[in-house]
Amino acid sequence: MKRLAFLLLGFVAALPALGQAADVITLGNASVTGTSATVDVPVYIRDTSGTPLGIDQPSGSRIQSYSITVNYPTASVQSISFTRAGITAPLTPAFESSPASPGSISLIDVFSESTNLIPFTSNAPAPGNQIGVLHVTLAPSVSAGSVVPLTLDATLTQLSNQAGTTTETVAQANLTLTGGAISVLAPVPALSPWGLAMLGIAMIGIGLFVSRHHG
Repeated sequence: MKRLAFLLLGFVAALPALGQAADVITLGNASVTGTSATVDVPVYIRDTSGTPLGIDQPSGSRIQSYSITVNYPTASVQSISFTRAGITAPLTPAFESSPASPGSISLIDVFSESTNLIPFTSNAPAPGNQIGVLHVTLAPSVSAGSVVPLTLDATLTQLSNQAGTTTETVAQANLTLTGGAISVLAPVPALSPWGLAMLGIAMIGIGLFVSRHHG
């Protein structure tokens, strides 16, 4: 009987965690034609109400800092950079850094809440507000039809208030991460002068046919 009571108490205690709200960081998807091309991949944060940090929380508990680490396959990426964009572009960070290592790049920003409040929209439609962008140049070896995955590091990625006293992480179950990808499309073959001429003749023929039967 006591064992059953303890199990029930444990289940009840776990209920809030099961329905716990979470903010979301999302990497966008992008497509590019050909190899050695450069493409921009947007990065978003969705400020969900009811989390420890957010625009719905009192002063001192807003999302004013983030550390976002993106992992990528080194064989597919020739160069990559990570900069502010969207709602953070016009702001002035108190601290900013973008450390990188092979297969990984981060963007770390801290903003003063009193002078540079990040203007999140609470419960904005997914994926939320854009806060950054990845500038990616693909390697010449990437073949058409391939997909280059971009993932968020669950250990290093987090949100926090300006002071760093309150954080949201995957481990704390109040932050969700969604990865993205770059799709490499095959280039459309260009028509030769002869092919363009034949296409023009065909279009003229279709026009004459339509005019005669619907005139």
